Formats: sequence, structure tokens, C-alpha cells
Amino acid sequence: CRCMSELLPLFPLGTVLYPGLLLPLHIFEDRYRQLVGDLLAGPEPRQFGVIAIRQGRETGVDGVSALYEIGCIATLRQVTGHEDGRFDLMTVGTQRFRLLELDESQPYLRGRVDLLAEDSGDEAAAALAAQSVQVVFRAYLDALAAQGPVRVSVPDLPDEPVLLSYLVASSVIVDLSERQLLLAEPDALLRLTAERALLAQETRILRSLSSTPAPDLRNTPYS
Repeated sequence: CRCMSELLPLFPLGTVLYPGLLLPLHIFEDRYRQLVGDLLAGPEPRQFGVIAIRQGRETGVDGVSALYEIGCIATLRQVTGHEDGRFDLMTVGTQRFRLLELDESQPYLRGRVDLLAEDSGDEAAAALAAQSVQVVFRAYLDALAAQGPVRVSVPDLPDEPVLLSYLVASSVIVDLSERQLLLAEPDALLRLTAERALLAQETRILRSLSSTPAPDLRNTPYS
């Protein structure tokens, strides 16, 4: 569901941000220093779009050559400025958007975006899917913990389907393209259904391995 269109500063990253999840950022490039300065000079809420890089790099002369279509708005919660002009930010994901077109008139990218509604889908089916995913997710965490010294524990999982779908999406260890697919699912029911299959697959793989990479939990804890 497209709700409204607006021009949003963009921060391309090699990661996916989900609504409700925290994302700390260290700002050192000149163009993003200007982005933060422009945000601080403007009214609250101070927001920009985090969008995953499909091709290219976050920094360097080559830069970004392609972006994914679906991103997430990040709202500034805390800003720490340093004497040399760098910033440390704490942001939280607030709402997904669809990128319609890019504006390159500023040193940093901006995008014309449509904000996307957060739907659960069929409420009864989504509630059942949430219960099922809670069980499968705990089995996945147990299998993950059994493979190495890192223990990942999420004792209190939300029952609300949209919240649960994003918490699980941020916690499962999969490639960026898989994370992006979960972000792009149109509603919580479809996202939870995809996660149930993904978690079952990843749990089977973990149980067949003797070791596993440490989890990437940059987008946690849940807010």
C-alpha cells in the first residue's frame, strides 16, 4: 500500500534495516557529515532512508552503482559529535519505503519515495504463523548455540506478527539478498511464512555442521 510520497536523504549501506530495530552508525565521510548537519539544522523527527546496496561499496571512489528498491526510514535517537567533525549516531528503523527515483543534486543521495503501510495480512492466519515461527525460531537459536561459544538468547518474543517478523528477520544469519527479500514482503503473514521455511532450512544446515560463523546482530536489540 502506497501512502504518500516524499523526498528523503538516503544512506546506502551494506546491511538491511528493519522497522523497530536499532542501528548505530559512525559518520566520517564528508557527504554524510553534511547529511547529519542538514538533519540537525532541521525540525524533528530527523529522518533519512537506509537502503541496501545491490552493487558497489559504501565508501571509496567507485561508490554505489545499484540500490535495492525497498528500504527503511531511520529516525535519529541520539547524536554524539566529535571535534574532528565525525558523528556517532543511534537510529531506529521506523517505516519501510519504496524508492521511486534518485536525486543527485546534493553531495549525498536523496530519493523520491513512497512510504509503505505495515499490514499483518489475514489476522487469524498471521497469529497462527507467529506462534509457529516462535517455535521454529527457538529451535534455530538452540541449533546455533550448539555450534559454538556464542549463545544467542531471545527469551521474550513478541506475539504481535509484524514485530515478530522483523525481529526474526534481523536475527537470522543469512545473506543480504535474503534479508532484503524479507524486508520486501508485503505483509507480516507472508514474511512469517517465508521465515518459517527459511528457519527450518537453516536449522537443518546448522545441525549438520560442526561449526558456524558468529551471528551478525548489528540491528539488535529490538526497540
